Amino acid sequence: MLVNKVDKRVKLDKRDVVRYQILTHCFLNGIQISDSDLNCLTELGLLEQDELTSFCNKVAEMKIFKTPQSARNAINKAEKKSLLTKKGKSRKTISLNQNLNVQVNGTVLLDFKFVAVEAEEVQGSSKEAQ
Repeated sequence: MLVNKVDKRVKLDKRDVVRYQILTHCFLNGIQISDSDLNCLTELGLLEQDELTSFCNKVAEMKIFKTPQSARNAINKAEKKSLLTKKGKSRKTISLNQNLNVQVNGTVLLDFKFVAVEAEEVQGSSKEAQ
């Protein structure tokens, strides 16, 4: 079987590495996400954990969302999609869901390997396996 291999090496800053990891998770799991939501989750990933109200104010100041309430709505939406978790009762803390396995600290090397197999080759393989 002939394989067309694409090998790319790119040096990114920490923000882009976090953003890429979140975007890849969403793509692979069929989760629709807007640019604003992605930017919001990227900031949360960089902070690792923050107090909910404080974080909503920060992303509003950064102009990711127009108001802290818009940020809170996006956070609730992300929680329903299992992208982040909330803890606590009165002063809730938020963080990315650990299932995303987003790496932030130190030097991060992302080593994803994807393969796209033609439908005929998949069928041929299953016949051979039988």
